Amino acid sequence: MTAEVNVPGTNNPGRVLVTGGASGLGAAVVDAVLKAGGTPVVLDRDISNVSAVKAFEVDVADRAAVEAAVKEAAESLGGLEAVVTAAGIDRCGKLADVEATEWEKVIGVNLMGTVSVVRAALPYLKASHGRVVTVASTLGKRAVADATAYCASKFGVVGFSHALAAETGGEIGVTTMIPGGMKTRFFDDRTEQYKPQDDSRLNDPANTAQAILFALSQPTGCEVREMLICHEEEGSWP
Repeated sequence: MTAEVNVPGTNNPGRVLVTGGASGLGAAVVDAVLKAGGTPVVLDRDISNVSAVKAFEVDVADRAAVEAAVKEAAESLGGLEAVVTAAGIDRCGKLADVEATEWEKVIGVNLMGTVSVVRAALPYLKASHGRVVTVASTLGKRAVADATAYCASKFGVVGFSHALAAETGGEIGVTTMIPGGMKTRFFDDRTEQYKPQDDSRLNDPANTAQAILFALSQPTGCEVREMLICHEEEGSWP
């Protein structure tokens, strides 16, 4: 069976590689791609719950493993039209209180993982004139206390994405997606003081996934360069 190829200007996103696609926003993107007629493929540390689509187990902080996984994923589909970098972690706490290895792990997954996946996927995206959607955060625009690792990583994703768009204009599309807080399991491993005490102002990840699909569905020659999406009562922006 031949995977469907994206037709520019249609809602079918084609072959889409999604990091962190086994849960949270990534899983919502996978679902949205499937419903739009596309073909998602997942990269995640834990793919035990992924059954409906191709999935590859990999830690995006491991550059060599990422390069191998992206190549295998892309070649298994015969190419890629898009990459969505939804994998992300956090380690809350004051700088002096967060272990250096844990602090650096956040940078490794959120920033370096994004870079490694995009770098590995570039040849396939250039061949299809495809698109990258990097997932940053409202905390890539606004800094808060006890989040130095996360803010550093997401500010880095914003800067990387803008520079990548400048570097690859006319070759691939690059969108920086900036979501506010979402109702996912992202907050589960935090201590109680850093968990949302009221989740009524957290957005449904399906809404963010639809925004990502909108960016991927733009006609040839038109790009959504940056989009901020959040609950109407979002507390982390502006």
